[in-house]
Amino acid sequence: MTEQAQYVPGPASGAQVQKGGDKWTLILVRQLRHSPEKVWEALTDPAQLREWAPFVVDGSLGTVGAVNMTWVGTPQPLETRVTRADAPRLLEYGDIRWELEAVGSGTRLTLWHSIDRRFISWGAAGWHICFDVLDRFLAGNPIGAITGVNAMKFNGWQRLVAEYAKQFGAETPGWSPPAAQPSPASTR
Repeated sequence: MTEQAQYVPGPASGAQVQKGGDKWTLILVRQLRHSPEKVWEALTDPAQLREWAPFVVDGSLGTVGAVNMTWVGTPQPLETRVTRADAPRLLEYGDIRWELEAVGSGTRLTLWHSIDRRFISWGAAGWHICFDVLDRFLAGNPIGAITGVNAMKFNGWQRLVAEYAKQFGAETPGWSPPAAQPSPASTR
């Protein structure tokens, strides 16, 4: 059995939402055992992003400017502007903001992501899984990106979505995923 096949996400934790209008802001915090510099590279380097993130990019996110970003499940890249890149502590692009804070020998990683309120629990569950995959990747035990429809088919996905929905006082989307499709990261 592969490492990825053995993976089961832990309980929903470290998340909150700021509610307002049709888009809510997901705030997800994770303690990582890796330096801010190492985490920064994983957040900005296209090759490292392919290992854990729900998108691929055609250039570094580590400098202000435009990149083409292709989210898993979308056929067309979107031009996305990196508006802040203060290594290794603050990164902003599109509707995403990352903060990295040195804590001991590790990093407190905080994500802010504006998401359609109807899918906020999916967003939280998806980023939760991405953070788990990121932590394993940084530790030298990569299991490969688990994103989009492939994440939805994972053992524990429905539980995780329900746990986040309950925490946020949100409804779970009433939609089942189609057959798994390869993500941009898995088609390299």
